[in-house]
Amino acid sequence: MFYTNKRNKGRIGRRGFLEFTHKTVLLKETLDFLNINKDGVYLDGTAGAGGCSEAIVSKLSEKGKLICLDRDPDAVDFCNERFKNYSQVKVENANFSCMKNIANKFKITEFDGIVLDLGVSSYQLDCAERGFSYNKDAPLDMRMSKSGKTAADLINSLDKESLAHIIKSYGEEKYFERISRVIVNERVKGPILTTLHLAEVIKKAVPAAERREGNPARKTFQALRICVNSELDNLSEGLIQAFSLLKHKGRLAVITFHSLEDRIVKEAMREWSQGCICPPDFPVCTCGKEPKAKIITKSSVKPSESEIQDNPRSRSARLRVCEKI
Repeated sequence: MFYTNKRNKGRIGRRGFLEFTHKTVLLKETLDFLNINKDGVYLDGTAGAGGCSEAIVSKLSEKGKLICLDRDPDAVDFCNERFKNYSQVKVENANFSCMKNIANKFKITEFDGIVLDLGVSSYQLDCAERGFSYNKDAPLDMRMSKSGKTAADLINSLDKESLAHIIKSYGEEKYFERISRVIVNERVKGPILTTLHLAEVIKKAVPAAERREGNPARKTFQALRICVNSELDNLSEGLIQAFSLLKHKGRLAVITFHSLEDRIVKEAMREWSQGCICPPDFPVCTCGKEPKAKIITKSSVKPSESEIQDNPRSRSARLRVCEKI
């Protein structure tokens, strides 16, 4: 159905849009933990290329339902084409932090299972013009939704302190002050508008020893991407909405790719699963707090060595699952 255009390294379908390629990580593990009910109702909050969605719908009967969400219009176009012959599937262009609105639209009050596969997709990384990669020259964009402020807008307008805060908080970059200072000095000569320009600026800001440890732009690019797309705020809100929409014994599966995401997911699931918080010396419980969830994955599930060899980008993936009680 698709051919490769070697000149622009995109994959163009017969219908004219780019093929949205993405290898779903921890797919078997996610499906096993979801324990699919063939007549159930499910939501894939980050449909991407539809790999996980297709695996779910393949287990559904005609009575089952699957809602696929993605904020990236390219992903939505691709999934609309991929699932055009599946009556059980509805595809919507929306952030998963708005899943309650989408559920209301389709008159769905609860789900048997919800999946969130966080981070950036392989398509977004490999499609140079989207501006996510520090290895390919392109406009400094990084918008998953293709709307709103770009990374270039932030880089060229924020003051040094604000840039330093973003790079430190979202990139966990120890050279955040040096990088922000060099960026501000560089943009005096002219705006920083491309990915490779920014990557070179960052390279100048870090010690030579750091450059030998891998691309020094990685953490700053991650920080800008998270900020541009409000990823952590959307994750916090999305988790609240997802849990509220689960039915009794419904399961939430979340795949994260860096410690900031994983910490938010871990703490949310721990909070839902926590019971009495009275001091240990109280003879009876007075707080009345009861657990709302059971954690299914006692520790995060990691990809197997064979999956990492097949898909190196899966290396940092972590899966956590909880069940509503």
